[in-house]
Amino acid sequence: MPEEHKLKEIHAETYGKSGIRRVVPGEYMAVDPKGRAVMLASLEKNKLVYILTRNGENVISISSPLEAHKPQTLVYYLLGLDVGYENPLFAALELDYSSCEVDPTGTAVQEVEKELVYYELDLGLNHIVRKWSEPVDRSANMLFRVPGGPNAPSGVLCCGEDTIAYRRIFNNASKVHRLAIPRREGPAEDPNRKRMIVAGTLYTLKGGQFFYLLQSDDGDVFKVTFDTQGGNVDRIKIKYFDTLPVAMSICILKAGFVFCACESGDRILYELESLGEETDDPEYDSTQFPVDPTKSFSAPFFKPRPLKNLVPVEVLPSMNPIMDMEVSNYAEEDAPQIYTVSGSGARSTFRTTRNALEVLDLVESPLPQQAVSVWTTKMLVTDEFDALIVLCMLASTLILKVGEDVTQAFNTGFLEDTTTLGVQQFGEDCIIQIHPRGIRHIRQLQFPNDDEAGTTQDLTDWHAPVHRTVVSYASNNRQLAIALSSGDILYFECDADGSLAKAEDEVSIGQNVTCIAIADVPEGYVRSRWMAVGTSDQMIRLYDLSPESDQFLQCVSVQQLTAVPSALTICQMKDNTQAGSSQYLHIGLRSGVYIRSVLEEYSGELADTRRRFLGPAAVKFAKVNAAGETAVVVMTSRPWLSYAHPHTSSFCTTPLHYIPFESAWNFEGAAIKGVICVTGNELRIFSFKDLTSNTVSQSIPLRYTPRKLVGFPENRVYYVVESDNNTIDAGTVESLKKKDGEDAAMKTEEGPEEDQLSPEQFGHPRANGLWASCIQIVDPVTEHAVIQTIELDKDQSAVSAALVPFESKNNEYFLAVGVANQLSFNPYRFKSASIRLYKVSDDGRKLELHHQTDTDDVPLALLAFKGKLLAGVGNNLSLYDCGKRALLRKAHTANCTPTRIIGLKTQGSRVIVSDQSQSITYVVHKELVHPNRLIPFADDTVPRWTTCAEMVDYDTVAGGDKFGNLWIVRCPAKVSEASEESTDGQHLLQDKSYLNGAPNRVDLVMHYFTNDIPVAMQKTSLLYGGEKVLFWAGLQGSLGAVIPFSSRREFKKFQQLELALRSSKEHKMISGRDHLAFRSYYTPVKGVIDGDLIETFLTLPRDEQQGIVASMAQTYTVENLEDSIWNMRALYAF
Repeated sequence: MPEEHKLKEIHAETYGKSGIRRVVPGEYMAVDPKGRAVMLASLEKNKLVYILTRNGENVISISSPLEAHKPQTLVYYLLGLDVGYENPLFAALELDYSSCEVDPTGTAVQEVEKELVYYELDLGLNHIVRKWSEPVDRSANMLFRVPGGPNAPSGVLCCGEDTIAYRRIFNNASKVHRLAIPRREGPAEDPNRKRMIVAGTLYTLKGGQFFYLLQSDDGDVFKVTFDTQGGNVDRIKIKYFDTLPVAMSICILKAGFVFCACESGDRILYELESLGEETDDPEYDSTQFPVDPTKSFSAPFFKPRPLKNLVPVEVLPSMNPIMDMEVSNYAEEDAPQIYTVSGSGARSTFRTTRNALEVLDLVESPLPQQAVSVWTTKMLVTDEFDALIVLCMLASTLILKVGEDVTQAFNTGFLEDTTTLGVQQFGEDCIIQIHPRGIRHIRQLQFPNDDEAGTTQDLTDWHAPVHRTVVSYASNNRQLAIALSSGDILYFECDADGSLAKAEDEVSIGQNVTCIAIADVPEGYVRSRWMAVGTSDQMIRLYDLSPESDQFLQCVSVQQLTAVPSALTICQMKDNTQAGSSQYLHIGLRSGVYIRSVLEEYSGELADTRRRFLGPAAVKFAKVNAAGETAVVVMTSRPWLSYAHPHTSSFCTTPLHYIPFESAWNFEGAAIKGVICVTGNELRIFSFKDLTSNTVSQSIPLRYTPRKLVGFPENRVYYVVESDNNTIDAGTVESLKKKDGEDAAMKTEEGPEEDQLSPEQFGHPRANGLWASCIQIVDPVTEHAVIQTIELDKDQSAVSAALVPFESKNNEYFLAVGVANQLSFNPYRFKSASIRLYKVSDDGRKLELHHQTDTDDVPLALLAFKGKLLAGVGNNLSLYDCGKRALLRKAHTANCTPTRIIGLKTQGSRVIVSDQSQSITYVVHKELVHPNRLIPFADDTVPRWTTCAEMVDYDTVAGGDKFGNLWIVRCPAKVSEASEESTDGQHLLQDKSYLNGAPNRVDLVMHYFTNDIPVAMQKTSLLYGGEKVLFWAGLQGSLGAVIPFSSRREFKKFQQLELALRSSKEHKMISGRDHLAFRSYYTPVKGVIDGDLIETFLTLPRDEQQGIVASMAQTYTVENLEDSIWNMRALYAF
């Protein structure tokens, strides 16, 4: 395995210089199965073929491109065929629309044919030719390679609507074999609805046998096999295999696993239990169906069932696609939670995401009384596993022996009638117990015959001086330092026989010592050199422990702190320095601040200090092992882990998704390895699951695709409006089943009926043109479930929602929901539209329909505004109050935006109106005139297809659009002031519109391409006591933050680093594209630094980092840049 897990660029061949356009090759790529050539194709016209050659050292060389262009031709799919070692052959699904360009009647569009085209690369002549073409079904969308070579048929499987056809070059129609895609049986299934294949994979068995797993758009997976004789295909067969979530891609691994890259929601890994040959599902073959798909045939059917051939073994969490998001602290924790609604159909989920490391709870055991501290220890230095668990109670010590079971140990030599400050395996075969009155030295503790009673060779006590007690200690296998209540520190080392040898010199500080730390003895050394001491005067002092040094037990460096230190630890940790690791001093303060500094090995100086506030409680430490590397558990109001990232080796501090605990220690057992901790009267052992992911999610299943998320912070619940197109609603499904004589609660002798199968696996029954919609109330804090579901009427779709406290109803809360009936998007039309008003119960956990108000257009945006309801109805903006039987319109602005209003935000009397395709419009509300006025006074100059918006301040708005951009615009100061001058806004009404828009234009502040579509944005704080950021969520599952710079000096530093990384030859994008052009995909990037690019600096080798720093205009150090990058993330985000 390579030491570095990263891609290495071999060649970077330029094939297009004008960006990603429909005529630039790269949308499709196909490779010859023997690795001899690769074809790139664009959506239209252009195709390039590269010949790949290898020399004796297996180094790949790429030839100049060969062209296979054809104008006015659309490409739908591209595939490299298996032809053995004959000339490489590529197949493409193409449509030539040249006849449509010259047809004024428009009838040619219906007559044009889609073709399966074969391209052959002649390796001898270095030439690509269009070898063969044949018409295929107009709905053909996907090709699968058929194995070729000796005794193998070669060719392709061509999939289309209700069609799977085997085709081969030069074959006539009589040799084409066609299968119809089986359809589901069931009372709620439309028997005439046709399916399409959306994903699939080929698997080759030993002996040359092969089969396909092909998935339909319902999620049903079919096994397709070939009957061949002498390389000729006699027939092909299809049989129902299992039902999986609809996937983008399916892959069968050699180890017998099937990976399903689901179209939405979590990715799933299945184990292949059987090949489906023993199931009694019906099997169909190509002899039962005509070659011509237009001819009539008897449709094949099957009955879906639970999984038989596949078993899910692992789930990879995914939030794709996120539909809406909100950051809030409903759980009342130290940091807020991220609430998202994501997924589609029956696999939709409500997710609570936290910044935390996921842990696995291994052991949970009650204790006889409350414990305050815990330690584990070995009995011999050569032992592989821990033998004892020592628990410090409020006034006693409990000893547990670790074996096959954990039992209480007796006669161990420990003082059990006092509290314990620490335990350490010392020397070869000794154990020391540090307690307030001194030190107990135990030699050769053993448990004969694995009894509970132990035996010791010798017990030695060292007593603290009169009128003084031990308050703190630090130790390793060879050294011990104790701090006395008088402020003195006594130092001991291990004699040759394991006894304690006290140094003649003492350290007298004159301050109360709060904590001490000594590192473990480095391999090949007899002692650790440095001792850190924290004192009540808010100081850290470093002392030299080397007897050969002139500064033995003398202070060599000092660090001033902002609070009294509560804990210290020194450990060697992995990092990205040239040595691979460094010695770090971890400092915990009583104020909850955690500090990590590099401790110089030879001088004892402290450098590269990082600080972070972790919680209001005093900090404590525990040195543990995480993923094979040294890490530190930081305990404050909640537990954290300080560690080196497994991939980048960068310093990370992440909270644990676990209950708070008082004390922890590393545990190495024969059966269990992890971290042992005590909380109250419980003893727990846990381990870390994955250090590469710093988020943890909890999911609650939803019924349909979520459209809008509305929070109710007072009652800690969320309202989710959901709707699915081409889906039968629950009421219709039930009526169809009753009509068919089925009872949804009964089961037959053969097994569960179709209606009792999980919708999460099989989806809801589908029907073209219908809508299913509902409103669900979710409790993410206490019940972690949906607590109420309100199903809307047949063919209605919920498109928007808002929680409104109507001032005319004594601020009673109502949920307003925008509803459309028989909604269609292409073309855009609807039968009727309305705003439904639901009365919210006092606890927020029930909804009751209050009334319904019809509207002229679909209300795509709703907002609570000054005790009323503001609604974007089509491109009109209206303000409503609550009446007895309907909503009462109080203000109205026609044609507020050019197309459709899809979002509303407000501060004070100002409203930001988001248009579907024309950016945002500033609107001011004038309420002291009758009727009220809503006056647009400023809009944008760029036609942005807005997806979300958020007000940064009263004049500034941030937003995202469907082309993947984040942007910030600002209203000019004079325009903003003028909009607030008068109470009636008459002067604004007299301003002339400019270019069919508002009278004024906003200024662009920032623009940035994210490579995802922002769907939600919120100005919020992500950390306890942290500054506010613009947090956004992307459609593909991205979570990001736009962080403001606090000083121009920091901005200049990051700007120079970004420029140096962009221009660095060693550090360039793996795709070969220019970074500046990438971030300026839509319009030129402005006013923003790419944080993702900046953070790659932390992953570079030290010599590359130094080279980049040297190329910067100003003088910086690598440590200074790393500290700035770390602080930017640690102080604002995670």
